[in-house]
Amino acid sequence: MWDTLIISPFINLLLWIYMLVGNFGVAIILFTTLTRMVLYPLTAKQIKGAQAMQDLQKDNRYIKIQEKYKGDKEKLAQEQMKLYQELKINPLSSCLPTLLQFPIIIGLYQALIQSIASAPLDLLKLIRHLYPSLLKVPELIPLNAHFLWMDMGQPERLLIPGLGFGIPILTIIVVITTYISSKIITPPSTPGAADQGAMMTKMMNLYMPVLMGWMAYSLSSGLALYFVVSNLIQILQYAISGKIYWDKLIPWKKKTIIKKNKTNPDKKATLHTSINYHVPFGDRFVPGKQEPVFSSLADRYALSGVIRVCRTRCTNPQ
Repeated sequence: MWDTLIISPFINLLLWIYMLVGNFGVAIILFTTLTRMVLYPLTAKQIKGAQAMQDLQKDNRYIKIQEKYKGDKEKLAQEQMKLYQELKINPLSSCLPTLLQFPIIIGLYQALIQSIASAPLDLLKLIRHLYPSLLKVPELIPLNAHFLWMDMGQPERLLIPGLGFGIPILTIIVVITTYISSKIITPPSTPGAADQGAMMTKMMNLYMPVLMGWMAYSLSSGLALYFVVSNLIQILQYAISGKIYWDKLIPWKKKTIIKKNKTNPDKKATLHTSINYHVPFGDRFVPGKQEPVFSSLADRYALSGVIRVCRTRCTNPQ
């Protein structure tokens, strides 16, 4: 069943593209592009679901639930699920396309291994999967599995003269692009929110780059090439949709904002200080005694110096 529905179609599609372009690496790139196009409806649903989760965090009902059940995580989760069902939102929709890729990844890996068969027994297994009406077997065997510095059937390592080990370039790119593609689609979360869906997404964002990197490092380079191309196309699709959260890639930006607020928590006090700078000493505002009402205040700088304009009307509090 698995061979009939997944392995055989993948092998024949890969080899058919290989017959057209004559390069197995290019065939994998085109195969990946075609796969991402087929999965685009799921990607669009993923983007829509992430946007819905972001909009939900601004909903008054969601905010009230967070405040009301802040100390009861179990009740908070129950109320959140009720709200999700009411609004028809799936908190795990952003993970669905990634999870659905796993059958494709497994099928592609097995198809890659069987497509580059060289031993007689492996060739017999490969021929059983081929569609004679689609492929010309004598033109395919033996298959040229080399692309750039890589053998598509072996783990990828870039050998540099002078180094005693190979550098897994594709593995590094896989980890980086997987991290980027997972972070830019995740909407900013509400501070203090104990959302199970958000927590699950956060865990996926941490584990997926590690998992994909391990697979790219230990399995065939053809699979690593698939990961890289798939991630790049996914990032491009997000960019075209305009739903990319680039701020998620800048972890210190939020901290800078918080620090700024802590440094200057009282804007009113800062305004009073600025006003007093322009007012003669005897007329300066004293908190608790008088409240100034200003119709205009401006600082203008000229070549000869600073021109300060300020008009103040003070009223005694009743």
